[in-house]
Amino acid sequence: MAFSGESAVLVAPVTALEFLDDDFLLTGEGPILSVYSLKTLPTKCASLNVLHNFRIHGIRPRKKPQSEERQPNTIISSEGSVWNEEERLVVFGGKGVRLITFSFQGQCLKPSGPLFELQDWVLDIHWLEGEPHTRLAVSLAHNAMLLLEAESGNVLSFCSCVETCLLYSALIIGSNWDSLVLVGGTVFNQLVLWRPRVSKPDGQSQVERRLQGHSGVIFNLCYLQKPGWLASASDDRSVRVWNLGSLSGDAGCGEESPTCLRVLYGHQARVFCVRLTPTRVFSAGEDGACLLWEWGGEGKVGRTLRRHKSGGVRSLAVSCGGGWVATGGADGEIRVWRVAQENKKDEEVQVDLGFTAQGCPKVIRLVGEGEDAKILVCTDQGEVCLNRSQNWDVIWQGGADFQSYCVMEVTSIQKSSSVVLICAVGNLNGGVQLFPVGQPDVGVLLKAGHGKVHSVLWVKSVFDRCEGLCLLASGSEGLVYRWKITVLESETGLQIEKKILPPFLLPPCAKRWLTAAVALSHKEGLYLCGDRRGSLLLYTETERNDQRIKDLKDTEAEKSQQRAEQEELNKTENIISLKENIDSLSPISTLFGVHGKQGVTSVCEHQGLCYTTGRDGCVRILTIEEKVLTVRRIQRACRGMDWLEKVLFLNSHRPELAEMIERVEEREEVRNTESIAEARFVMVGFHSINFVIWDPHRQEKLLSVSCGGGHRSWVYRLPTHTHPQLHTLAQGTLVFIKQGAVIASRSLASAKADGNGHTLKEGLHGRGIGCVHRLGCLTNASSELWEVFVTGGEDTTVSVLAIKPQSGTVKVLAVLTDHISNVRTLATINRGEGNESGMNDNTSALSFMVFSAGGRAQLQCYRILIRLDDLLGQPVCQVTQIAGHRLDEQWERKRNRHKTVKMDPETRYMSMAVVHDGKERVLLVLGCSDGAVRLFGVTESNRRIEMLWECFYHQRCVLSVATHMLKDSQGKELLLLFSGTTDGCISVWDLTAVLNSKASVSWQGPPAPFFSIPVHQSGVNTLALSQWTVPGQTEENLISLASGGDDGQLSLLHIMVDKEQRENGGLSLQLRSHWSVPLAHSSPVTGLCLISPTLLVSTSPDQRMCLWSLSRDGLMNPQKVLFSHTADAAGLWAWLDPGPVGGAWVVVCGQGLQMFKLTQGEMDKQNKNVEMRQRGDERRKVMFSHRFLKT
Repeated sequence: MAFSGESAVLVAPVTALEFLDDDFLLTGEGPILSVYSLKTLPTKCASLNVLHNFRIHGIRPRKKPQSEERQPNTIISSEGSVWNEEERLVVFGGKGVRLITFSFQGQCLKPSGPLFELQDWVLDIHWLEGEPHTRLAVSLAHNAMLLLEAESGNVLSFCSCVETCLLYSALIIGSNWDSLVLVGGTVFNQLVLWRPRVSKPDGQSQVERRLQGHSGVIFNLCYLQKPGWLASASDDRSVRVWNLGSLSGDAGCGEESPTCLRVLYGHQARVFCVRLTPTRVFSAGEDGACLLWEWGGEGKVGRTLRRHKSGGVRSLAVSCGGGWVATGGADGEIRVWRVAQENKKDEEVQVDLGFTAQGCPKVIRLVGEGEDAKILVCTDQGEVCLNRSQNWDVIWQGGADFQSYCVMEVTSIQKSSSVVLICAVGNLNGGVQLFPVGQPDVGVLLKAGHGKVHSVLWVKSVFDRCEGLCLLASGSEGLVYRWKITVLESETGLQIEKKILPPFLLPPCAKRWLTAAVALSHKEGLYLCGDRRGSLLLYTETERNDQRIKDLKDTEAEKSQQRAEQEELNKTENIISLKENIDSLSPISTLFGVHGKQGVTSVCEHQGLCYTTGRDGCVRILTIEEKVLTVRRIQRACRGMDWLEKVLFLNSHRPELAEMIERVEEREEVRNTESIAEARFVMVGFHSINFVIWDPHRQEKLLSVSCGGGHRSWVYRLPTHTHPQLHTLAQGTLVFIKQGAVIASRSLASAKADGNGHTLKEGLHGRGIGCVHRLGCLTNASSELWEVFVTGGEDTTVSVLAIKPQSGTVKVLAVLTDHISNVRTLATINRGEGNESGMNDNTSALSFMVFSAGGRAQLQCYRILIRLDDLLGQPVCQVTQIAGHRLDEQWERKRNRHKTVKMDPETRYMSMAVVHDGKERVLLVLGCSDGAVRLFGVTESNRRIEMLWECFYHQRCVLSVATHMLKDSQGKELLLLFSGTTDGCISVWDLTAVLNSKASVSWQGPPAPFFSIPVHQSGVNTLALSQWTVPGQTEENLISLASGGDDGQLSLLHIMVDKEQRENGGLSLQLRSHWSVPLAHSSPVTGLCLISPTLLVSTSPDQRMCLWSLSRDGLMNPQKVLFSHTADAAGLWAWLDPGPVGGAWVVVCGQGLQMFKLTQGEMDKQNKNVEMRQRGDERRKVMFSHRFLKT
């Protein structure tokens, strides 16, 4: 049977970008050329594989004819050119060149000719004018140029420079062959300029200009014709702008003594791309930032566009009009930015709002929403001031009790005619003043005990199935006083009515006051609160703490104290009776100190889930089941951002999807969907002295404002009245108090920011993907297929992906950020489908336990629930964190640890396998870099991971582990562990005893393997096991073991397990056969997977994916070899297609991810000849070796 394969999905670094006016964007990702329409909502309109096995590095639309008048500011770059309404493009990369036609009306791509394969790498291509036929000037990597006829591929002329050194970048300038000038960035960190017209008879030209100054190689060049400026981007992290004057034609190579106008340092890593406009310099690099340099002054950074993950920006494009900027990342993400021509910096300037009232501002709050929001300030003189039309008006004055200390909160309530704003101010003596902002004279004074009011909080609660306001005031001795507040409208104005509610009692602790509270809408009568000690508390209206009443009645001293308090309280208007004071509500569920000792900063509810933040740098997602708080998931902010204040939930960037979600939420029957799909949110907090909005899903900062830190009162004003959206958060305004002044991060009346990013294509991991596992597939009623994967990367994250092979759509469902180092290995266990809470019988679902391990000896366990929502038309994901484990933390908990040697903090988990999937406990085995093989037990019920056994037999890094289960004739299970190390040996361990062990903490495993064999000359990177069946035999103790090593060798072993006990009581193995393919790959074999017992697939950083046939005669020649565009391939996963067509699927991960479809079938000789002829017509080699001088 013959196999054929094709690429179905590709996510790779974006290496080429080019604009067609301001309407379309051309992108190059691997060999695929795509077109995005930028009209209204940016969408993808066409895609085509144009370069086969080459990666696109440049896209050149055809230039304007010479007869047309050229614009005064013409930009020519090594990745850009001037275009017209022509539809022809030339695409190049590697050694490939191809002409493509793009139809503007039909918005489709079509090849205009075959793929030309040159003998040297192509660095730049230039369309030539005034020629009878379409001709191209091509610059080559060995400092040479050739004249190429575009339709036929014939080489009309060839010229090289005398210095045949290697070039890292090149730029061709000119209109025809006789006037061309080549600017090349050499491997010697120099820029050389030469012309092919002045070549010698042997076809070589002299260098006419040489520019020195860079201390690293030059990656990119750009030339602005009118002023004669050349910009160069270098490995030394700098951008240099040179004054060359006019180039090409009679001007030749420009001025005799070119000067360097600017040396721009601002990037933190290598600079890959540079562009020039008359007013700005654009640069992008490995640090993931695109910098907009202002030409005036000293050339400082005017704006930073930073939205890409780690790995950097690999491509950059600026539209001719300067309205669009596009960036392509190493993670496969494509973003476009709207950038205004004028220089606006108001968003970067901090504005003093000129606070002029008496006293010093202490508390600041926001009144209203969006651009109509106003600032409310409470001072240390007991005054409340409102900012109106740049003036500060005093709207309320408190007495002496409200001076020197006050707390303030504001809320709004919708009345029939307008929105009423209610303000509450607390003081040191238990007083809480309540008044409407518009009518402060109708306020009332409430009493919250006698001591200090630590905080006042507004909560929108439900009373008798009607929404109302509840005011909480945290007083002394842990009592939280509550009132139901009602605002009435009358002919004379507003009136406030109050009703005393039973107070909450906080648990005893040092810092005993409330910091956050929310009333749960989906469960009436429940309140979730957070205190200064970092605890989360759940209260209910319907239950009382009878034990507290009994204790108070049994203590005479407490009774007399209560009577004294009652007598004093009776003197005030707002009395809290003795019964209400005694009958306080204690929490029914408590998570003590879960947010650390610095306290809880916010609690909120969204779509049936509770979200809490604290000054431990974590967001905790909680569920309430049977009135018990349970932490489902913990999300951490970026490193160093330990002070989190709240979360902002994002609205969908697609309006039609947002409307659909709103309709879904209104339907009662889909409430279970809300508990499955986690909301998209951003974290708001402080990183050192900066106020930061952090996106945990994309791992990026959306906004950063230097304000001095979190020890101050502040408010953040959203730019619009609608719900927060990802691309508008950076346009918001931070208002804060600093050194007695009220300061805004930007003008309150300023318009939108001049750079707004829109994501055209979502990326994956910013760095390499080290491992991938398939969870399963989801299908709906219309037979749409979604394949679900989990991946681990070098960027320390674990991602859950959903891929639709039919359209190539890749959707990131969840990003897990609990690892502190790279993720090297994954393991999964299926926990059934469709039987979880919230699942409908007619909806496909997946439930898995996922284990991830990697650097710093860290192991994490999750429960992942994925469901295909038919209403939304896409999968939704729920992640529950089970447990985490680190070896260094375990060592810190040991007794007498000073007598032991501390584990190596650089220990890495290299490989992982599931040993046993039990009902009570899951057993995992891990190969470690410190030479140990470790066994862990994971218990989901009590959320614990325990190390049961470790053995240092190998004394060298264990690269791979795999397990296999056998059954003997009596039905007893035999568990074997295979381990591969850096010395090329494969060892076999007998772990059968662990299946019957009931030890919960430790297990005395085998001290050494019972079988070992040298297989490779160096490390064993990967193992694959399967049952080996021999025709005519019924034995089940035959194993087929395939291995791939650092030496590029692929080995196959057939092993028989001898069940007869030896004298020492152990098992024995018999090696039946051993085959090897010494050069299966030209680099280390990093991925190996058995599709079936007779079919094996392998991959390697040589970017080949090989399909091997296994038989009792050993390894056959590869059945199929496919080229993968995933560089540095680190792993793969393969599975059979269960559909009627059959075949198989393979996913390769590395610097990106690629999914292949393999089909199986007989191909007759005639069809094979037709296919070979078609391939020959699509590819044509261009020979010029007789003119090419090698270095």
